[in-house]
Parts: sequence; C-alpha cells; structure tokens
Amino acid sequence: MDKVRFEETINGRNYIIEVSAVDPNRWRAQILRRGGATALMPFYGATALEAAAQLSQWLQRAAAGH
Repeated sequence: MDKVRFEETINGRNYIIEVSAVDPNRWRAQILRRGGATALMPFYGATALEAAAQLSQWLQRAAAGH
C-alpha cells in the first residue's frame, strides 16, 4: 500500500498527516501520532494531496473554533 506524509503547522501546532492508498483513486488521510495513525474520522480524496488538504482544512477550522 502506498503512503505519503505531509507536515503541516496549523495555529502553531505541528501535525504529520499520513495518507494511504485504499484504492487506485481513493486515498485516506489521518493524523500521525506516536504509536500510529489516528484521527477522529479519516478524510478521503481522489489523490493523496486532496485527502491531506481536506484534513488540513478541517484542522484549521477546528482550531479556529468554527
């Protein structure tokens, strides 16, 4: 299974987003923490970048209190 990692700083907090291929045109993004990947809910996209962007945008909104 293909995996890609993105590093993001959102509102001063550092995140590592791990994106895994689940099908040829479907990727799942999760927050990577010590001990493994975790997220309240995974985010999906047609590409690794799209899935990571959806998770990153959600983190930005959550940090802003929206």
